[in-house]
Amino acid sequence: MSSSPVPVPAQSYGRPPLRTVQVLGGAGAGSSAHVRSLATGLAARGVRVTVCAPVEAEGEYDFTGAGAHFLPDAVSALRVACAGADVVHAHGVRAGMRAALALSGRRVPLVVTWHGGGAAAAGTAGRLSRLLERHVARAAVVVLGSSSDQVDLARLRGARDARLAPTALPAGAAAAAPRTDPGKARAELGSTERPLLIAVGSLVPGRGYSVLLDAARAWRALDPVPLLVIAGEGPMRADLTRRIEAEALPVRLLGRRRDVAQLLAAADVAVLPSRWEARSLLAQEALRAGVALVATRVGGVPELVGDAAVLVPYGDPGALAEAVSGLLADPGRRAALTAAGRAQAATWPSEDDTVAQVLSVYDELMDRPRR
Repeated sequence: MSSSPVPVPAQSYGRPPLRTVQVLGGAGAGSSAHVRSLATGLAARGVRVTVCAPVEAEGEYDFTGAGAHFLPDAVSALRVACAGADVVHAHGVRAGMRAALALSGRRVPLVVTWHGGGAAAAGTAGRLSRLLERHVARAAVVVLGSSSDQVDLARLRGARDARLAPTALPAGAAAAAPRTDPGKARAELGSTERPLLIAVGSLVPGRGYSVLLDAARAWRALDPVPLLVIAGEGPMRADLTRRIEAEALPVRLLGRRRDVAQLLAAADVAVLPSRWEARSLLAQEALRAGVALVATRVGGVPELVGDAAVLVPYGDPGALAEAVSGLLADPGRRAALTAAGRAQAATWPSEDDTVAQVLSVYDELMDRPRR
């Protein structure tokens, strides 16, 4: 866990004070947590931070409490905020598009952190997505990617300057010690005498939950039968519920939870079956917590976890089921992954490192002549 940043006078960066607008296009956990962490670090260093985001994101992440000025993400509010900024920093492609439109005709540099990307949709939706990505990549002065494949994609879409900038797992999301007894959490979930598997994330197609339920069919043959719990909410809930009931799968949908760290501490194996991930929060939390992880070999996952997780192809329920079953049958392998995960996590950047890198980009842009 990183220490709190030491406040630094804004004058030490050459201009009193730097004004930045952070733009969020949605309330996604990864991008919202990153903006909260960034706002905290920048404000502590004397930067004036405005966050334009959905109202629900402010309620969840309290950007005001981080030292930022919060504005709802209305178009008019965004245009006014961007007009008074030295740097506008958008998080995600959709946020980048909104920021580019708000900055139309202004000479304020736009930085975009590429929180999305990866496997694109097919057909019309895919073409529109690629068109949006190209527009944002070319509008940004600098594109930051949290994984190498995001950087490559930004360059492919025409980014003038794309750089690797891994985002840190916020300290609050990676509490080293659970606040509750893991045994109590297992009892509440109904898993006192059976293995506990956990997946975390929104119930959307890209998370791979249909494949995960396919794998859960195979786990019914194990003795004892493991319980899979999925923490998250989304549009697939009804479909997943129907399958779980119709096939009598050993799966529970928990809905949105605020105690993911405690659930992880109680689990035997964490499962990440996504079609694509950049710098997965679940992967980071699992490795930090010392929980064995089975994940799909997609996007930035191999770069993130190294040899500290078992990786399987996306869309292969047999490989997923076999990898999890193998870990449940091999406590020694799980213990080795626990040690490897914590060692891998120690190589990741801290929140201070992330803030310092972003601030160095801002300073560099302030030294460039405006076009």
